[in-house]
Amino acid sequence: MTTILHLDSSARPGRSGAQPHGSHTRRLTARFVERYRQLDSEIEVIYRDLGAQPPSPVTGEWVHAAFTPPAARAPWMVQVLAQSDQLVDELLRADIIVAGVPMYNFGPPAQFKAWIDNIVRVGRTFGFDRSRPGEPYWPLLAGAGKQLVILSSRGDYGYGPGQRLEAINHVEASVRSAFRYIGVTEAFGAAIEYDEFGGERLARSIAEAEHAADRLAETIAASRAEGTRRAA
Repeated sequence: MTTILHLDSSARPGRSGAQPHGSHTRRLTARFVERYRQLDSEIEVIYRDLGAQPPSPVTGEWVHAAFTPPAARAPWMVQVLAQSDQLVDELLRADIIVAGVPMYNFGPPAQFKAWIDNIVRVGRTFGFDRSRPGEPYWPLLAGAGKQLVILSSRGDYGYGPGQRLEAINHVEASVRSAFRYIGVTEAFGAAIEYDEFGGERLARSIAEAEHAADRLAETIAASRAEGTRRAA
């Protein structure tokens, strides 16, 4: 069975096309999951609405607790890390992470960054040993076969590779970097642009992004099915 971790982080409730002022990224993530379910009815979906229920931000106490060996943690440390542990557990269970990450001021929303800060965890998703020869950090999820799908939206246009605003797009690059750090290196994406322009350009961008989300679901489902056949 394939497990999908479905993350929405938009501050906008509802989906564009269904509710007034609804979220484009919620629309795309739902579209991807729906298309994937059509191809594999046996999937398990873990859903997190980070926009409606943001994770707690990292604090000094959190850092102290996270870098304390589990056997030495005081009860308060266990409590401080409880939410982070739950978020990491969900990530570890997932085969595919579908992340709706709209662009807010050129980067991810604060609520999505808080989720990243909670799941990039020493001893759980990355290793650290200052006495280790060479690089003291290493990814703990490498080789786990996890795949990342980043579905974004932005008000302007031209944020893609080689385009006019690529240099100030800190959404996909930052999310991919964090996931690579913990060992998730296979990443895909699509985005809606022209939100602030509206009209035909926005409609065309929505249609193209929905088509891309469908194709991504089909491509990933096919590759996972092929991998299962080879392993049988």
